[in-house]
Amino acid sequence: MINDRRSDAEWTRFKRRVVQIIAAIATVIGIGCTGYMTFAGAPLFESVYMALTTITTIGYGEIFPLGRVGRIFNIFYIVIGVATVLVAFGVLTQAMIELELSGYFQKRRRRRMINNLKSHFIVCGYGRVGRSASEELKKSGVPILVVDKSEERVERAIQAGLLAVAADSTRDEVLRDVGIDRARGLIAALSTDADNTYLILTAKALNPLLPVATRVSEEESERKLRRAGADVVFAPYTITGQRLSQSLLKPHVNEFIDFTTGNDMGLDIRIEQVQVSATSEYVSKSLRQAQLRAELGVIVLAIRKVSGQMIFNPPADAEIGAGDHLIVMGQPAQLRRLEELMEEKLA
Repeated sequence: MINDRRSDAEWTRFKRRVVQIIAAIATVIGIGCTGYMTFAGAPLFESVYMALTTITTIGYGEIFPLGRVGRIFNIFYIVIGVATVLVAFGVLTQAMIELELSGYFQKRRRRRMINNLKSHFIVCGYGRVGRSASEELKKSGVPILVVDKSEERVERAIQAGLLAVAADSTRDEVLRDVGIDRARGLIAALSTDADNTYLILTAKALNPLLPVATRVSEEESERKLRRAGADVVFAPYTITGQRLSQSLLKPHVNEFIDFTTGNDMGLDIRIEQVQVSATSEYVSKSLRQAQLRAELGVIVLAIRKVSGQMIFNPPADAEIGAGDHLIVMGQPAQLRRLEELMEEKLA
């Protein structure tokens, strides 16, 4: 389960303090009733009423004759009763502040948010790779849930504005708690290939259709991760090495890659995939007829057909089909408008 054991212990301690406070106040009221009935001969109901008005310092006065002995008792009772109530409220206030500062209510809200998540991405591991993946997902505006065993990393993710929990993502019950059956995808970015392999096996057993992407440290582990069920496997060290060499051998190619991925170029240009709805007016139209570049300013880099065929640099007479994915490049506003058009129904 998600690691809320500390919160549960704090909540248990808070409830215990409340019970102790109630017991102390009830005891004081009982002492007052007994004293008024014994020393003043008052009936039970009037004794309870007198005890409550005395310890709460309301001060309605004597509702029945106390006499000298009763007033002597009342002097001691006022001191003991009022002191008990003041201490009780002080302890209750302190307990509530401690509970709030401990983050209990925030964690309860976070758990409710997790239970309401749908079509979200689960990022397992918030190291360098997981952190980078989370930042990229956050830019896209999709719901994200970070899972990491380190409370320090989880706190860092929360400070970055992400929903995160401290838990072992390789455990079945944890993946169920974070809504793996409702998730849109999972990123396995744990520290070792063995942990990622075990995580993928567990995730695929719970949700066989879930798309899973992972990182690999050792090249020989890539085949094992794919056999475990990983749909996409990235080798960060290999990719970094390739980019380093390209930056020297082919600086302009490297610059273009940075340009299209939005890495420190100062221009908000992105590459996105847009699916064509079966009811879109663009179905069965050619790129020439659609005029996407002229009307929206987006560039169609490729078309992935429903059959799985990828058409790179499609010609003007390439036909747009229902269910196809257009790989396009443009500014965010242009891409959002294209998405809307591809989803619009025929009039």
